[in-house]
Amino acid sequence: MPTFERVFEEQFSYVWSTLRRFGVAERDLEDVTQEVFVRVHTQLCHYDPERPIRPWLFGITLGAAGNYVRLARHRTALVAEVVQITDPSQGADESLAHAQERALVHRALQTVPMEQRAVLILHEMDGYTIPEVADALGVGLNTAYSRLRLGRESFKGAMTRLLRRREVR
Repeated sequence: MPTFERVFEEQFSYVWSTLRRFGVAERDLEDVTQEVFVRVHTQLCHYDPERPIRPWLFGITLGAAGNYVRLARHRTALVAEVVQITDPSQGADESLAHAQERALVHRALQTVPMEQRAVLILHEMDGYTIPEVADALGVGLNTAYSRLRLGRESFKGAMTRLLRRREVR
């Protein structure tokens, strides 16, 4: 059984980036990340060490992000806030273009319904198989496949709309 300290040290950045993918504003990431790890601390005794830790953490992170999004005081503030990580080997133009692409993907991802976004993140971004995703989210295999298909369609539609708007400007 992993210790809380080890889970915190090894998985902090994963939880942080997953919360960002779910639309938690930069100014609230610290608080919501702390909320996740408080839950991890209380539920670690229920974790099955025979299974990967990230899908288990993802479920807890999804719950915290869902609570965050449901709070009315955040609804008007859910804007794509993407931390810009600069690569010193890139020129200013290239760095700006990559930052704009990340912001565009982030904005499109925020339009995907939460249940579908969860499947997209676990499968497309974190690399888990759909059976692993279904298990982690506690849904049937067919439900997971359906959410993946719908999430991809929603994401693709959002990207198309955002790219059209960008071309019009």
